[in-house]
Amino acid sequence: MLAPSLARRPEAMQYAVLVGLALFFGFAFEAFYGSELPKRPGGIRTFPLLTFAGTALYLIEPHYGLAFVAGILVVGSWLYSYVRATLEINGQSVEAHFVVPTSVLLAYVLGPIALTQPLWVSVALVVGAVLLIGSRATLHAFTERVPVEEVLTLGQFLLLVGVVLPLLYDAPKIPFTDITPFKVWLAVVAVSTLSYASYLVSRYALPRGGIFVTALLGGLYSSTATTVVLARRARETGLTREITASIVGATAMMYLRIVVVCGIFNLALGRAIAPALVGLGLLSLLVAYVLARSEPTTARDDFVPSNPLQIGTAIVFAVLLVGISLLSTWIESHLGTSGVLALAAVVGVTDIDPFVLSIAQSGVHAIGLATAAVAVVIASSSNNLLKAVYTVAFSRARGSWVPAGGLLAMSVLGLVLARFMGR
Repeated sequence: MLAPSLARRPEAMQYAVLVGLALFFGFAFEAFYGSELPKRPGGIRTFPLLTFAGTALYLIEPHYGLAFVAGILVVGSWLYSYVRATLEINGQSVEAHFVVPTSVLLAYVLGPIALTQPLWVSVALVVGAVLLIGSRATLHAFTERVPVEEVLTLGQFLLLVGVVLPLLYDAPKIPFTDITPFKVWLAVVAVSTLSYASYLVSRYALPRGGIFVTALLGGLYSSTATTVVLARRARETGLTREITASIVGATAMMYLRIVVVCGIFNLALGRAIAPALVGLGLLSLLVAYVLARSEPTTARDDFVPSNPLQIGTAIVFAVLLVGISLLSTWIESHLGTSGVLALAAVVGVTDIDPFVLSIAQSGVHAIGLATAAVAVVIASSSNNLLKAVYTVAFSRARGSWVPAGGLLAMSVLGLVLARFMGR
């Protein structure tokens, strides 16, 4: 007698969950629209009844679902009449009159979904619907804040991830290199994702976080660009301690970004450079924090980071990655590891991400893990030298030697660590 009882428990649990979800959905719907639409077709009683009806019609003929489909036609006809009768009130369209039919249909189809799909599917559908209904004001306010250009940029990002990347999956290796077009674009997607995420947090999640917080997030996608923006701001408003701290803080985040990016594509290389770069990053962050605490943080004002994600930027990044990979292969075969280290010092005064990704994807196999780690540290140190020059040149401030000196100190310390790592 125990086995049949156990066999019925999963089915009984499904029905219990179904009843709970239907009641929760109806309660939430009535709580959100009870006062706005007193004559709405749905609520804490109607939604469970719709769910029971959909479940019963599905169980009558579950193979083809003809009874269930017939029920959808009946419910659809009823909703059509409701929408036509209440589409306009006082000459203005009412959004809720479209949300209501959608919610009613979801309540009707909830039964078959709960009985045929895993538990998380039905729970996710109901909770997602409740969150969307309840966050109406927040979502509308957010869409008013986001310019159209941001929507187009998001479309470009989805194009990079969902269209271009799958198309390159089976493409052969690029001649004279050990990387494939898929790996190249995967690197573009990885860097673009990190850049875009940090930009969104800086622009929308922490819109009043102050210059220092904005600079930290900016350093996650481009410490060089952030340094230039801060230096130009210092030229207009004066070089404050907060701007000085922000310049050093952006470089601190660069070190952490390099470790993350290398770890994604080559875990061994990420582990090899982590002690040096994480140490340099934490030291820079400590110095930046001390400088920032010495002066009250001001509002961000007009310090708005630019969107780093553009199709043109992604294509340029991909071309640079392939070009540096070809150059690294040629230099390694003709000049050996010393040539690769010299290249690391040179590319550091440009964009180091293509070089770092080239080393992480294919360079480790050619030059060895230890040499690859040294090359990455040298490139980061060389990039600090460039940012020190930018700080002085763009700010033209009397006290610009303070952040520039900090960047030079981190550059020298990085070269010292690279020398010890190469032994």
